[in-house]
Amino acid sequence: MIRAACFALVLAASGASPAGALSPDELLDDPALEERAREISSQLRCMVCRNEAIDESNADLARDMRLLVRERLVAGDSDEEVIDFVVERYGEYALLRPTTEGANIILWVAGPAMLLVALGIGGGFVWSRRRSPARTEEALSAEEQTRLDALLNE
Repeated sequence: MIRAACFALVLAASGASPAGALSPDELLDDPALEERAREISSQLRCMVCRNEAIDESNADLARDMRLLVRERLVAGDSDEEVIDFVVERYGEYALLRPTTEGANIILWVAGPAMLLVALGIGGGFVWSRRRSPARTEEALSAEEQTRLDALLNE
């Protein structure tokens, strides 16, 4: 029992390492630059893996993107310049959190707008049902009752 608990603890601790998929040859010597590179990498999406930051991905393209980020930082680019360079090269899909500018505003507004439209349609339907008169069931005529009895007795 104790061995199993220790094994689970070791597995949990090894999975929570901040290095993720980084290999030692990717790390920068300057700790401040490395910290900036990790911060930028956590904002960029792996183009192969869905919704996974390049820091966490083992894909070759993610490795290339991590190296590109570090190259740009060593060259003296600011964080914004590095992100702009990656977006220019790979497109806005490379951002884990897309911008709210230009055509993207439609995507940000569409979800809440659709919800409001659906609530309006649903509310209108319920309101119209309440206002309509209740249906009253009409009794069968004598002719219909005899036909029904004949069908049931067969």
